[in-house]
Amino acid sequence: QVQLVDSGGGLVQPGSSLRLSCAVSGRAVSTLTMAWFRQAPGKEREFAAALKRSGGMTNTANSVWGRFTVSRDNGKNTAYLQMNGLKPEDSAVYYCAAATGNPISSSLTLASTYDYWGQGTQVTVSS
Repeated sequence: QVQLVDSGGGLVQPGSSLRLSCAVSGRAVSTLTMAWFRQAPGKEREFAAALKRSGGMTNTANSVWGRFTVSRDNGKNTAYLQMNGLKPEDSAVYYCAAATGNPISSSLTLASTYDYWGQGTQVTVSS
């Protein structure tokens, strides 16, 4: 059974950087397609970024393009979301997700693609 534990959220000022972590247990992170979603109050869960298990491709939503990067450390069995240039509209609960298959690129943005989810970590961007 795969388990994901999100961490690293907090309260930061606009323009700051933050790195979220997703600790994976039960399976090697290198065998998973990893993604990050976010959900703000009153809004639907939104795709942010994904990293295919090959490690050779990332997929980033337009709203965070150029600011957010997903990566992984195989030795620590952990995935990360590096967030730079944070804006108030980035405030949300952030969830990591994992897919055990090899989803096609066009499906990476869909929550239904993913088999496992973390519990979420709150990110608040405010001055």
